[in-house]
Formats: sequence, C-alpha cells, structure tokens
Amino acid sequence: MSVMDPLPGTRTSVLAVPGMHCAGCMSKVERGLGAVDGISSVRANLTSRMVTVAHEARLDDRALVRALADLGYEAQPRAPDDLTAPSAVKPLLAPLAVAAFAAMNVMLLSVSVWSGAEGSTRELFHWITALIALPAIGYAGQPFFKSAWRALKKRTTNMDVPISLGVIIASMLSLYEVATHGEHAWFDGALMLLTFLLAGRVLDAMMRDRARTGVEALVSQAAQGAQVLGADGALGWIASPDLRPGMVMRVAAGERLAADGTILTGASSFDQSLLTGESAPVALGTGEAVLAGTLNLSAPVDVRVSHAGHDTTLAEIARLMEASTQNRSRYVRIADRAARLYAPAVHTLAAVTVIGWLLAGASLYHALVIGVAVLIITCPCALGLSVPVAQVVASGALMRSGIMVKDGSALERMATVDRALLDKTGTLTLGRPSPDHAALAALSASEASLALALASHSRHPLSRALARALAGKSPATLENVREEAGEGVFAQWQGQAVALRRPPAGGQTAVLLQLGDAEPRTIAFHDDLRPDAIAALQRLARAGITTSIVSGDSREAVASIAAATGLEAEAEVRPAEKQALVDRLRAEGHQVLMVGDGLNDGPALAAANASMAPGSASDVGLQAADMVFVQDSLLALPRAVMAARRTMAVVKQNFALAVIYNLLAVPLAIAGLVTPLIAAIAMSGSSLVVVANSLRLTRAAK
Repeated sequence: MSVMDPLPGTRTSVLAVPGMHCAGCMSKVERGLGAVDGISSVRANLTSRMVTVAHEARLDDRALVRALADLGYEAQPRAPDDLTAPSAVKPLLAPLAVAAFAAMNVMLLSVSVWSGAEGSTRELFHWITALIALPAIGYAGQPFFKSAWRALKKRTTNMDVPISLGVIIASMLSLYEVATHGEHAWFDGALMLLTFLLAGRVLDAMMRDRARTGVEALVSQAAQGAQVLGADGALGWIASPDLRPGMVMRVAAGERLAADGTILTGASSFDQSLLTGESAPVALGTGEAVLAGTLNLSAPVDVRVSHAGHDTTLAEIARLMEASTQNRSRYVRIADRAARLYAPAVHTLAAVTVIGWLLAGASLYHALVIGVAVLIITCPCALGLSVPVAQVVASGALMRSGIMVKDGSALERMATVDRALLDKTGTLTLGRPSPDHAALAALSASEASLALALASHSRHPLSRALARALAGKSPATLENVREEAGEGVFAQWQGQAVALRRPPAGGQTAVLLQLGDAEPRTIAFHDDLRPDAIAALQRLARAGITTSIVSGDSREAVASIAAATGLEAEAEVRPAEKQALVDRLRAEGHQVLMVGDGLNDGPALAAANASMAPGSASDVGLQAADMVFVQDSLLALPRAVMAARRTMAVVKQNFALAVIYNLLAVPLAIAGLVTPLIAAIAMSGSSLVVVANSLRLTRAAK
C-alpha cells in the first residue's frame, strides 16, 4: 500500500533497507535519494527499516537499489502491501554469543599472563589466545566492519569506523606482539569491546523490533475471502485480493466482511466497534452500507461489493496508520543525536594523538599503541548502553506492574507529553456493557425469569450481558421462539406474546422487555468507568497534562462519561478526524499521548508522540500502541508517564557519567599512561557504572 500520494506521472516503490539503524542513516538515505534526478519524494521509516520513494516511471526498482548502494546501503524491493520487516535482533545474536564466549575464555587464559607467567609459558598462552580471538573477532566484528567499509567506500564516516579501526589495529598490534615475543597482547580488550557494543546494539534492536509491527495486524481484520454468488446461483470461494466491485458476497452470521459493500438482501446486526469504537451493535438492512472488517452478528446477508482490496475503508485506515508511523519514526532519539558527534571527534582525537607522539620522537609502533588506547578508551560502550539498558530496566519494572512497553523510544516521547486524548469505550470505560442494577431490581420474579429465557436464545452482545447478569435465576419455559435480525427475540409464554426487543432508534443503549399488551419494561445498559479513573485523571492533571475525550461513540454515550469525569469531549469522531486532531495539536507545539483500543484509534495511536492501549484492545490497537496495560485500573496512565520521566532522568545521568569518564580517562590515554588493555578495562568499568545506575529504575513504576 502506498503511504504517499505520488504526483501525476510518478509511481511509488517500497524498499527494505536493513542497514539503516540510526537517525543519521535515515537522514543520509533521504538526502541522498532526494538528490537523484527523477525522484520527487523520499520517506524513510527507521522502525521498519523501509524506504518509500515517489519517482518517475522511467526509474525502476533496480535503479533505486543501485542509488542506495551508492550511498552504502543494501536494499531489496518490497511489494507495496508487504508490511513485514526483517528482525534487527537475529543477525546480532550469533556475533554477540561468539564475542562473549571468546572474551570469557581469553580473559581466563590472560589471568596466567597477568599473574607473572614468563618465557615459553607466556608465549604459549599468547598464541592460544590469538587462535581463539582472531577468528572470533573476525566473525563477531562483521556488523561493525561491514558498516564501516560501506561508509569508507563512499568517502563518508559513521560510528562504526572508529570502532572497527580500534578493534582491527588492537588485534594486529597484539598479533605483532605475539609474533615478536612481546610481553603484551590486547585480544581480551578487543573482545570485551565487541561484547559490550554488541550487547548494547542487541538491547536497542529488541526495543525497535517491538515497535515495527504497528500496521501488520490490519491484514487479519478483514476476512481472507468470501463466498461469492456466481451468475448461475452457485457459491464459490474467492480470496480477498480477487474480489471485484459488483460481485455479491454471502456473509453468514459470525463472519467478518472481506470488502465494503451494500446489503442486497437480508438484515442483521453488525459489530462495527472495530471501525467506529461504538460498542453497541448496529442493525442494518437492505440498501445500507457495510464495511470490510465489521462482524455480522445474527443473520446471513447478501452484500454487493462496492470497494475491495486496497480501496476498502480498512485499507485506508492502514494507509493512515503507516503514514503516521513514518512521521513518528522521524523522531531523533537522544542517543542518535549524541552519536552524530562521536565519529568525527574520535577520529580527530586519535589522529592528533598519533601525529603528536610521532612529532615528539616516538616510534610508529609506540604512537599506534597510544592511538589505539585512545580509540578504545573513547569507545561508545557507555554511550551505547546508556539508553537501551535504562529502557530495558524501566520496561521490566513497568511489565511487573502490568504495563508492556513495545518501543523503547516511547519512554523518551512519553516523558514530554503535555496533552492526553482518551477514547471512551474500552479505554476510559471497561468496554463491557452491563444492565443497570436499578432496572434489574425493578423486575418482578416472573419478569426476570422471562428476560433470562429470552436473552439466552440470542447471540446479541446485550442479550448475553443480560443473561450473565441474571445467571442463577430459573428461566421461563417459552414456545415458538424466534430471533429477528436487528429487531429482537420473540416467543409465546403462557398464551401471551413476549419479546426482548430493541428500543426505537436513538437514545440510551437499552432493551425492551415486552409482555403482551402491557407497557414494556426498559432495561438500560451502561459501560462502567475503569477503576481509579478519577484518581488517574487527577494525577495526570498534577503532572501538567491536559486530558480530553475523543470518541467515535454517540453524543449521548460520550456526554454521560464527560459529565462523570469533568473532561471536555468530542463525539462521533471518525478515524481520519482523530488523526487530524492529533496532527493539529502537534502542529501547535503539544506533545500528545493517545490512548485508545480499536482500529478506529489506530491512525491516531500511530500519529501521536506516544500511545497506549488496554490489553482488551483490538489486534490493531495493540500493535499500533507503544505501550499496553493489562489491568483494569486506569492508574496505568500516570504510572507510565512518571516512569518515563524517571527513565529520562537516569538516561541523562548516564550520559553525564560517560562524559565524566572521558574527561578523566582520555587525557591519561593521550599522555601514553594507559595501555590498550587498561583502556579496555576502563571502558568496561564505565559501562558497568552506567548499568548499575540504570538498575535504580527497577522501581520506576511505583
């Protein structure tokens, strides 16, 4: 599916770019491709590692792949509706395992050398460590070596260039030391360096992978196909991509629609909560429109297809979500901003150090050893761990309190929110309609028995809720029971006509219990607020966050919840309108938190700075949201915000610790007072300090 509207005479291509792993990469890809003649616009999605390009028809996918290769990035064309993205974690797991295993063994062997082993014993241990370390470094270092080589081929640089130089030069100097019977070898330092760097990259990739599936769940919301009536009246199965306008689908009760259309024959109740958020089923009949993804509840209908495939309302919502996700992926994380300055600074520092020692009369070997020590001691391990470790620890604390964090960068975005938009049904409320206690208490014993009997004959959600509420009572014995789609359940009881039917259009959500010609009993239904809703809203207000309701439900239903909570509210808001509201607030400078549970909330969840969904949300809501809370209590919202703010405070402390470490250690390395091994140990120590500081977040969700 396209996420951009190409200009006339252009077409849209989607390419997977697995090597795009930071904001700098994203900017480089967009600037580089944007400069190619014939390309009108470029949108890079850092989370899914996809690039969407609008270009002239004369440029084919191979030309785009070559253009990306010239920028140093491998790419593969993807079908526009292929929303899957390659895992960023799996390619790093084997290198991390090899580096960690080799580092442990080399460190074990190095203990003997550190303990004073000399002569042939020291040489034997040096050769064994070389045999272990060199293949391990060659394999485990590939993610950095390949990235650095692609950058150097294009006469550019990135963070992986100084890392690769430090590891390779340290390994070669160590091999030289071993071959010339020297005292020192620094294989252990190089392996520790790779282990810490790969660990940080794996943690970061784990958090990114959680966030990359925001739109994929939409595929499962529409049926994979439909039974279609042929010209001869025979039924045949046709897959969703092959449905065409004008075809007639036969949709049985309990099935979802595979395409948009108009009811040709029949009538039924439809669950449209996926699209509108309205919990009450809607009765529709001949000539009325139905949408892909909605659930037919009570009776079979024939539907003439009006829009299929990529033209359905469901597909349009998917396009809105994908476009919004790309907008949010342009957020430049704090670690990415710091990383942009790292490579040129380290290159300059190491080069100046080597040249300075050469001018001072040192040998090339001695100058290189000092230069390697500078490269290692300034290695961005602490920088690389500062954010992902804090995010993982905070995410674990939130998970233990019933909040799952899918995207680590959401903690950064959540920490800055000042506006919150809350859906009503299933978000502020539990999303489970239940009959009013007063209405049930007003029923006589015979009326309650009759209501239970009628409700037990229907699959309608309100009937089921009524049956649950009356469980334990004895149902009446009915005769000639029949259910009419969209109207109710009708029967005979003791010679009288009885019914449990829908009230006239409009008004509150309710059912009517009819006994003969007597005035019908109205049994109203309500959707309870989540526990602690008022307390949660008060905490958000104290945190400086302005909250309002934005819902697709009817005005009457929204008004009652707005009155109970004291919040401003907008009702009957469609998915695109919710997204537009988020975009408008963001344009005004607000940092927006969207909380919703349905497909109708999907585009707004994707467009907001940060988003949450309850565990009862639709698959799309669960996938689109940054965080999911599984408990009924709405206190999850303020807890998540406060945990995010504590996390960002710790991240900033981690960066300060990394800076202090460099201010103390780098002058010693430049002065030649630190060997590469000592530099590796110091680098590891700074990383451990960052990890220890991040562990304070184990209680972040309290």
